[in-house]
Amino acid sequence: MTVLPAADAPIPIFTTLNEVYGSLATAARHAERWDDLVREFESKFGHKPTYVTRAPGRVNLIGEHIDYADFGVFPAAIEHDILIACAPRSASTAAAHPEGHAPGSVVAENLHTRYARQVFWPTRSHTLGDDVPLDAVRVAPWHLDIDKSELRWESYVKAGYYGVLNHFFSPSSISPVPVPVDILVTGNVPPGSGLSSSAAMVVSSTLAFLAANDIFDGEKAPTKGELVNMAVENERRVGVNSGGMDQSASVIALPGSALYVSFVPSLHAEPIVLPRDAVLVCANSLVVSNKAENAKHQYNLRVVETLAAARLLSHHLNLQVDSADGDNTKRRLVTLREVLGRKSGFYQDEQDAQSEDLVQLQKGLVNMLGNTMDYLLPNFGDRTDISLDEMIQKSGMNEAEFKESYFSGVDVETTNFELYLRARHVFEEALRVLQFREVCLVEGGNEESKLQTLGKLMNDSHDSCDRQFECSHPKVNELVCVARSFKELETGRGKGRIYGSRMTGAGWGGCTVSLIHRDDVEAFIMHVKKKYAPYESMSEEDLASCVFATEPGMGACVFKLTE
Repeated sequence: MTVLPAADAPIPIFTTLNEVYGSLATAARHAERWDDLVREFESKFGHKPTYVTRAPGRVNLIGEHIDYADFGVFPAAIEHDILIACAPRSASTAAAHPEGHAPGSVVAENLHTRYARQVFWPTRSHTLGDDVPLDAVRVAPWHLDIDKSELRWESYVKAGYYGVLNHFFSPSSISPVPVPVDILVTGNVPPGSGLSSSAAMVVSSTLAFLAANDIFDGEKAPTKGELVNMAVENERRVGVNSGGMDQSASVIALPGSALYVSFVPSLHAEPIVLPRDAVLVCANSLVVSNKAENAKHQYNLRVVETLAAARLLSHHLNLQVDSADGDNTKRRLVTLREVLGRKSGFYQDEQDAQSEDLVQLQKGLVNMLGNTMDYLLPNFGDRTDISLDEMIQKSGMNEAEFKESYFSGVDVETTNFELYLRARHVFEEALRVLQFREVCLVEGGNEESKLQTLGKLMNDSHDSCDRQFECSHPKVNELVCVARSFKELETGRGKGRIYGSRMTGAGWGGCTVSLIHRDDVEAFIMHVKKKYAPYESMSEEDLASCVFATEPGMGACVFKLTE
């Protein structure tokens, strides 16, 4: 039997909840929720759904803000998810609503009452020049209105739809058009929590429009890897320049395994089993981090800073990263991963390889963390941040070239740039990810020692995110301190066994993830609920959604309803 690499596997289509969640116990916890979704769909639309698509949130164990520099990361899918019930709109239903006649029109409902019904449809704007015959086949791109300045819940549904329109429906006026679709959305991934609710929403909506248009029944059905790439592209429609970690974890994950996800020379996901006594506990700081709305001085700014750092280092090291275009130089965006590969001499070999050489990569990271990094500091003074003018001067590009390459199409807001600290975090964090992977893969040995090593790597990761990448938040740091203080608590089995705690996700709020011994999970959750001040006035029901244990779960899938 041929075993496909994880990214090359087909998107699973299931008919039982046991298959969806990977275990009967987990499926039983969610059965009522699924029944409610299907029942409400029929109540709202007058017909049954044909599919329910599911995309889980994710927790990143280690490897923060390095995916868009092309370094590997270590996420896992969680039990919390986004579900979308969907079906093509019947002719009788479409006739009752004027919008039902528009090709590809969508009536979108949300089970959460604070979200109103939305109706939208894609359009094509045809333009004809004087030299185009009137009977010629007209070609025009599909368009959906997404206001990036005021993102709403349906913005992420539209983002998922965009990918389906662009990849599977030609803009030619004589090509097939998408069917009208009814969808009903529900989810329990807390928005703005760092557990990738936005990626789960985009992945699930992409799957919904693929399923409703019967694309899984044809030869064009995308693989898991192709769905990841599509979802990354789709999320950029809402203004987030994602690197691919969130989507990879949501799509490719397998029950019981975290993933080592790498992006060079191509997307690759390696399932990694954690030590048997390891349980992950997520805790929500209750500080909402809206990655899209705050991107210009947070997420997108960090992307620009890491890319600019790579440009400056490539110039300093005389690396040939651009190409000739006639008499001009064609500039391209280079990543810190490429700089390391070119400096270490294995970049070209890697482009022709089937997978990355992790031994070479680890040696290259160690060597990179030397005096070379000092070039990213300003020439004078004891500050670490650098002005725009000095950054351009050190890049080897003129002002127009630099601004066109690094600021066109992305909105950032700052006066000075922290290139040195950002690049140091990226290289150190990439090294920690490889060390984390190595520990997990060691067969046998002392399990307690493994957990302690993994926990230290997680602690170091958080400290770097806070001090070097500056993407944590005071309340997140407080929650991390509360979690780490569990080791001083007497549990009846000795001191509390917490091995590490760190922020997870993009940061600036959201959740923490802690590595806990299986036997101490209940005591740890009680400790956090009691000691984190913002939880004091919350009900037990609300607290249960704020602090919860999770083990690596199943990735995205399509559930086909049968009569």
